[in-house]
Amino acid sequence: MKKIEAIIRKSKFKAVKDALHEIEVNFFTYWDVTGVGNEKKGQVYRGISYSTTDIQRRYLSIVVSDEFEEKTIQTIIEAAKTGEVGDGKVFVSDIQNTFRIRTGEKDKEALN
Repeated sequence: MKKIEAIIRKSKFKAVKDALHEIEVNFFTYWDVTGVGNEKKGQVYRGISYSTTDIQRRYLSIVVSDEFEEKTIQTIIEAAKTGEVGDGKVFVSDIQNTFRIRTGEKDKEALN
């Protein structure tokens, strides 16, 4: 099993969520985060300068079986990509065990 963590633009969240549902990744958690990225300059809108060094993003945490790893990663990348600085990152780590609290199911059976 793999834990896939993605930091994406808030504006791309609906597209990523819909794309994940299309490939049957129906359970994940997310929260709003603020980070500091590579973009160092500010933006000017209607004559007012705004700092873009503190970047608002959405953080997704998804646990999938090994068979869904690559498909899930590619789906996130395709749905979240704008081609601009600040599109985000995807991190993958191994998960040793998963348990469903309600039934006691373990590992792959606990994911569905």
